[in-house]
Amino acid sequence: MIRLEHVSYHYEEIPALADLSCSISKGECIGIAGDNGCGKTTLLKLLNGLLFPDHGSWTFLGQEINASSMKNQKVARTLHASIGYVFQSPEVQLFCSSVEEEIAFGPRQLGLSQAEVKKRTDDVMKMIGLENLASRPPYHLSGGEQKKTALACVLSMNPEVLILDEPLNGLDRKSREWMLSFLTQWKHAGKTLLISSHDETLLRLIPERIIELSESHTIIYDGPKEDWHESERTETASGNL
Repeated sequence: MIRLEHVSYHYEEIPALADLSCSISKGECIGIAGDNGCGKTTLLKLLNGLLFPDHGSWTFLGQEINASSMKNQKVARTLHASIGYVFQSPEVQLFCSSVEEEIAFGPRQLGLSQAEVKKRTDDVMKMIGLENLASRPPYHLSGGEQKKTALACVLSMNPEVLILDEPLNGLDRKSREWMLSFLTQWKHAGKTLLISSHDETLLRLIPERIIELSESHTIIYDGPKEDWHESERTETASGNL
């Protein structure tokens, strides 16, 4: 479904990703781990077509995604409709006058009928529990409510892949529990899920596979969650000898 081959990316002269190669299959649930500054957010933005590799290549459903291919409206529309991305700070992707308008914006850009736009909007608001906030301006919402609204906006596009950057960041206990429950349901529904997080609880509960990035912006682990935790314990024990 998604394939990266020797992907590197720099912010001017500063490296952010270095020679990344991996494949992601449909229905996989993957956690992206690593310290701050290792390139996790850069990787997620690249997979959403917001950035493009300096070196190497990546493909989605066999189509290479780069600055040239994204000039093709069909390629760009397919990618953005298929891969949904919830930012770490949800307020940066909320700009409409109400929650309802915010959720309806994406489906309208797909050229769907008004009836289908309304159906998707109503269905997602009900699923996420936003019906009572439909007319509320997004900037009047709490952090948890903004996160739910940003998630609802993405889900209204019916994506094949859901990408979340630090989904528990800034949430209170109740909102954290809700988010963990939602991600568990999404995973059990067989949906493709990529989650970047520092949260140990989330990484132990949700993903089946972990991709860890190092301080040098390379992949230092890519495999089953259980073996990742075992490798961490082994490294810690070795360091204490």
